[in-house]
Amino acid sequence: MNGGNHFASGPLTPAEVAFLCEAQSITIIPRQRLDGLDLIGGYIPPFHPPQRTTIPLWLALLLKRQRRCNIVPPPWLSAPNIERILKIETENQNLFCPDLPYRWLETAELLLEACPDDLGGDDGELRVLLRGLREVRQGKVREGLGKLEATYLQMNNLGLLEITEVRGFAKSVVDGLRKIGASREEARRNREEEEEEEGRYRGGTSLGMDDDDF
Repeated sequence: MNGGNHFASGPLTPAEVAFLCEAQSITIIPRQRLDGLDLIGGYIPPFHPPQRTTIPLWLALLLKRQRRCNIVPPPWLSAPNIERILKIETENQNLFCPDLPYRWLETAELLLEACPDDLGGDDGELRVLLRGLREVRQGKVREGLGKLEATYLQMNNLGLLEITEVRGFAKSVVDGLRKIGASREEARRNREEEEEEEGRYRGGTSLGMDDDDF
């Protein structure tokens, strides 16, 4: 997956990735009535429990800390679903499962920290599965780095935080491959020049012969 414009001004840090993640929307169940809010990102309508509503994640985390809402986890963030994705990842060494959203890792970390009680009571199992999924995907990335070409690194279906974590190491690997490629190209040119020079030398020796040589 291409990181797009996120890297236009340089690599992001994990803290910056988490900050960007909090701008996404998530569903909550209000625990009390609240008036509407005028925010820079738009208007938040009044809360009427138990009617669900969608708000920015940063606001949901704030209200959760204040015990004023419950957070509805996204459908993909459940133990059965992560177990299914982990199975796909394990059985397909050349595939990164497309069923995970771009910000899956940082979203999972934020929600596990802020609202484990809203994750269906399986947060312990979920943590283990997410750790296993992360390790499997990291292993595939490392293996892929050993096979990548010097001009291109395929990152289809990697998440933003995964790309951020691997970016520095991948750059060093690519730089190393480019140096090796440049050295090989220089050696090839030198060999061709030597062969060309040798050809001219042989041709000159032959042309320099006269009748007395026979």
